[in-house]
Amino acid sequence: MLFVRHATTPGMRAACFPSDEEADPAGLAKAAALTLTTASVVWAAPSRAALQTARAMGLPVRESAALAEADCGRWRGRSFDQVAREEPEALARWLTEPGAAPHGGESRAAHAVRVASWLDSVRDEPGQVAVCEVGTIRAALAHALRLDPLGAARFDVAPLSTTELVVVRDGWRIAHVNRKV
Repeated sequence: MLFVRHATTPGMRAACFPSDEEADPAGLAKAAALTLTTASVVWAAPSRAALQTARAMGLPVRESAALAEADCGRWRGRSFDQVAREEPEALARWLTEPGAAPHGGESRAAHAVRVASWLDSVRDEPGQVAVCEVGTIRAALAHALRLDPLGAARFDVAPLSTTELVVVRDGWRIAHVNRKV
């Protein structure tokens, strides 16, 4: 399974919690230059940026709600700095407790379960690509490494980078993380 983090958005550049926004034209141009001719199936998260990135790559796309970023509730689109100023205890809880959802959305633990279930359900189909957000890629890494969702938050995953997981008998092996394309 090859994961591609979608192209940059204005909210990513402003360090905001994810919202459903358009990808930058320059990033989509870079995505169009990617050649993934061996892909048998291209999955995409339902966000505009993920769908735009996948379509820019020129391959048929299957949308999957399971690949959506964790729902950040009322923090959606707000900057990390703003949330830290206005809700410091809630943010601290979210950063240290996988099951916490002080924003009223989905916890990182629930997101990780959703992503792991999807990943295991498609593991037998070779040549797959998934275009999605950073949290989903980190959740997949956590599943492959048997980490809790907080442990996987330490992975850096740049826009339009790839992360590859390979099926092995008892789970998954990490082929690479954050490879620039």
